Amino acid sequence: MTQLSKFILTETLGKYGEEGEKFVWQCIEKVFQNRECLAYWRYPIFSQTGEARKEPDLLILDRDLAIIIIEVKSFLIDNLVTISGHFWQYQNYYISSGNPYQQAENQLFSLLEFCQGEPILKDHISAKVIIALPNITQQQWQEKQFDKLPSQPPILFKNDLLNLDHLLTKIKQFPYIFKRERLNQNQWQLLLSILAGNSVYCEPPKRILTNLTNNQTKGNVLNQLRKHLFKLDIPQEKIAKQIPLGMQRIRGISGSGKTVILCQKAVIMHLKHPDWKIALVFFSRSLYYSLYHQLDQWLRYFSRDQIKYSHHNSNLKLLHAWGSKKQEGFYSHICREVDTPYLTANKTESKQPNEALAEVCYKLLQEFAIPQLFDVILIDEAQDLLSENWKFEDKQSFFWIVYQALRPANPIHPEFKRLIYAYDELQSLENLKIPTATELFGQELGHLLTGKDGNNIKKTEILAKSYRSPHAIISLAHGIGMGFYRQGQMITGIKTKDEWSALGYEVIESANNSYNYSLNKGLNNNINYGQIIKIKRPLENSLNPIDKMWRGDLINFQTYQNRQLELTALAQKIKHNLRYDDLRPSKEILVIILGQFFDAIKLENYTANFLMQQGIDIYIPSTPTCNILKPEKDTHNPNQFWCEGGVTVTRIHRAKGHQADQVYLVGLDKIAEDESNIFLRHQLLIALTRTRAWVNISGIGVYSLYQEIFKLIKDKDTFVLNMSNLPKRDLILTEIGEILNRYNSGERNFQNINLSCQNLTGITLKNANLIGSNLQETNLKNANLEGVKLIVADLKNSNLKNTNLRKAKLIRANLQGANLTNVDLTEADLSDADLTGAILDNIILTDAILEGTIFEF
Repeated sequence: MTQLSKFILTETLGKYGEEGEKFVWQCIEKVFQNRECLAYWRYPIFSQTGEARKEPDLLILDRDLAIIIIEVKSFLIDNLVTISGHFWQYQNYYISSGNPYQQAENQLFSLLEFCQGEPILKDHISAKVIIALPNITQQQWQEKQFDKLPSQPPILFKNDLLNLDHLLTKIKQFPYIFKRERLNQNQWQLLLSILAGNSVYCEPPKRILTNLTNNQTKGNVLNQLRKHLFKLDIPQEKIAKQIPLGMQRIRGISGSGKTVILCQKAVIMHLKHPDWKIALVFFSRSLYYSLYHQLDQWLRYFSRDQIKYSHHNSNLKLLHAWGSKKQEGFYSHICREVDTPYLTANKTESKQPNEALAEVCYKLLQEFAIPQLFDVILIDEAQDLLSENWKFEDKQSFFWIVYQALRPANPIHPEFKRLIYAYDELQSLENLKIPTATELFGQELGHLLTGKDGNNIKKTEILAKSYRSPHAIISLAHGIGMGFYRQGQMITGIKTKDEWSALGYEVIESANNSYNYSLNKGLNNNINYGQIIKIKRPLENSLNPIDKMWRGDLINFQTYQNRQLELTALAQKIKHNLRYDDLRPSKEILVIILGQFFDAIKLENYTANFLMQQGIDIYIPSTPTCNILKPEKDTHNPNQFWCEGGVTVTRIHRAKGHQADQVYLVGLDKIAEDESNIFLRHQLLIALTRTRAWVNISGIGVYSLYQEIFKLIKDKDTFVLNMSNLPKRDLILTEIGEILNRYNSGERNFQNINLSCQNLTGITLKNANLIGSNLQETNLKNANLEGVKLIVADLKNSNLKNTNLRKAKLIRANLQGANLTNVDLTEADLSDADLTGAILDNIILTDAILEGTIFEF
C-alpha cells in the first residue's frame, strides 16, 4: 500500500459525550492526515473480554506507531469525584463510576485476538491506550491533585488537543503496553486486511487428490489462490462499516462485493443495536444457504466465535422476498401481520415471479395500511424486484411496502428510513428499469438518495472493482453484454467519461479526435454519438490474481457442428477436471445452460442426462440429491444449489449469486439466434462472471455473435468503440448523470437534494425546485440556473462564477463565502439571503429584490 491516510466514521449514536468524541476525532484527523494510517470512530468489537463496552471510541492503526486506542470521556472536572487505582467515581454524570483505562485495555486485547492466528503478527504488534478528556485542561486536573496519583494513565487534556503542532509528539511519548519492532510491509498489509475482515473471504486449502507432481494443475493453483488475502479496499471498507442515517443504495458491477457488504452491514448493525429489527431480503431462493453462511461468518468473526447466526433470531431475519408455507419471507410476513392470506405466483395474473410479487404487493397496498415492523431492511439484487406493470401511485409496489414497513430513523424527518439496497442493472434479466429513488418511491421522495447524510456518509455508492472474475473475463462480460463490437449499434451505451469510470473503465483517447473530452471531472466530458473512442479497463480494477498464477488460457471458446459434439467435448473436459486437474465436482465446477426459459429447460434436462450417461454425477438445483432430473413435490428444496459429489447443471436464473472455479457455458447458439435481445446478452454477462478462474464457452452453428466474442477475447481489456449509431439504451451510473436524466425527462422537483462538494460545472437546471438543497462548496461555474428555486438553500463557499441566476428565488439562502463573480441576478429574489464574505465582482443585480439581504465583507 502506498501512502494511506483514511478515517472511517461508522456512525453517530447521539448519546452523551458525542460532541467530545467528535472534537477528539477531528483533532486526530488533522494530526494524522499525512501519515500512513487507518482510523475508525467506533470500530466494531463484540467479544466478551471484560465487562465494559466493546467498541473503542477511536481506533488508530499507524504504520509506525501500530495500534492506538483512545477512550474519550467528555465530563467536566467537577463531575469527577475521586480516583482509586484505575477506578473513577463520578457525580452528576450519566454513570456513577467507571474504569476507562481498563475498559480501553479490554478493547485492545479483544482487538489483538483477531491477529493471534497469524504467525507473522502474533507478538509483533506495538500497542498503546490513551484516555482523552476534551473538556478538562491539565491545570484543572492538577488543581484537583489527580496528577499526583501513582496510577494515572496516559491522558490527552483539552490544551493538548488544541495544540495540534505538539499533539502527535505527545501521543508518541506515551508509553506502550506492548512495544515491538516497526511492522514490515507484509505485516502492515495483513493487519489492515484482518481488521477489515478480508480473511473471512478466504477458503481453506483443498486436499489434492492426485499424486501428480505438476504444480500447474488447476487444483494446485486454486490452493495458491485461496491463500491470497486481498489488500484493504478503503471505499469498500467504509461502506461495509458505516451505518447511514437514512436510505443508501450500492451500485456495483458483478463480483464487486455488494452481497458481502450487505451481510457485513446487517451483522454490524445487529451487534451494535441488538434491539433493532433488521431484515436482509433477497429474490433467488437458491441463495438462501449462501447468505445464511455469510451472516454466520460475519457474526462469528466480529464476536470471536461467541455468536452464531440462527434463523430463529427474531431481530436479524434472512427473508426471501416471497416466502412459502415452510419458510417465512418478507411478503408472507407482512401478510401475517395484517392478517390476510398470502398468494403464490401461480395464483396471480402475472405468473412471472417478479411481476407477480409486485401484483400481490399492489393489492396489499390497496387494502391495508402497512405496519412499521422493521428498523432496517437491506435488499440484495434489487434490479430483480422491479416491475414493468404493477405500480402503486407511481411507486414500485414491492419497494413501497418495504418503505412503509420501516420505522423512521429520525423522528424529526420521518421520511428518513434505513432502507439499504444493492443492484447492478447489467444483471437484470426481466426489465430495464433502474432502481432510482424516483422510480421506487415517486418524485416527492426522489431526493432521498442524493448526496450525503448528516454523518457525511454517501447515500449512493458505486463499486467498480471486481474481486471475483479474472480481468479478461470481466472485460469480455461487459463487452458482450453491452455489445461493444456488435454490428450496427451497441446494445448499451455510455455518454460520459465519468460514467465509464463508474463502470471501471478509462476513456483513453478519441480515435477520430472529434469528441469533447476534458481532464476536469464533471459535465465537460461528454461523448457524442457519431465518434470512435478507445476505452481500457485498468488492471487495478480487477483484483483476482489468477492470471498471474495460471500460465494457460482462462477463456476457452469453441463451436461445434451439432449438440452431440458439443456435449461430448463438455463431458471429456469435466472428466479431465475430475481426474487430472484436482477439481471437485461440487462448488468448483458449474455448468450453466443458456437460452430462453423453455429452450433452457429442455437443454438443461438433455445436458444433465447426457453427462449421467457418460458416468458423471450431476445435480439439478432444488432436487433432493444427485442424478435426479426432477424432484417430487414433497422433496422439492428450492434453497439448495449444490450437492456433494455432483456437478451442478443449471439455468442462469438459479445461477445468479453463485460462483465456481471452472464454469461451462452451454448453448451459446440459443443467445446468438436472437443476439439483439438485451436480456439474453445480460444472461451471458451474468454467466461469464460466475467464474473465479476459468470459463469454457460453447455453442453450435455459425453466428455473427461468435465473431464478436473472438474479437473481444483478442482485444483483452482495451476496446475501440464505434459510437456512430445510437445504442438501444444509455447506461447512467453516476448521481449527476441521473439528475440530468431526470431533468431532461421533465422532472423539476429536486427539493432538499444534497449535492455538496460536487462538480456541476456548466449544468442546466432552469426552473428546477432546489428548495432547502445542500450545495455547500459545490462547483456551479457557468451553470444555467435561471428561474431556479433556491429558497433556504445552503450555498456556502460554492463557486457560482459566470452562473445565470436570473429570476432565481434565493430567499433566506446561505451564500456566505460564495464566489458570485460575473453572476447575473437580474430580477432575482435575495430577500433575507446571507452574502457575508461573498465575492461580488461584476455582479448584476438589475431589479433584484434585496430586502433584508446581508452584505458584510
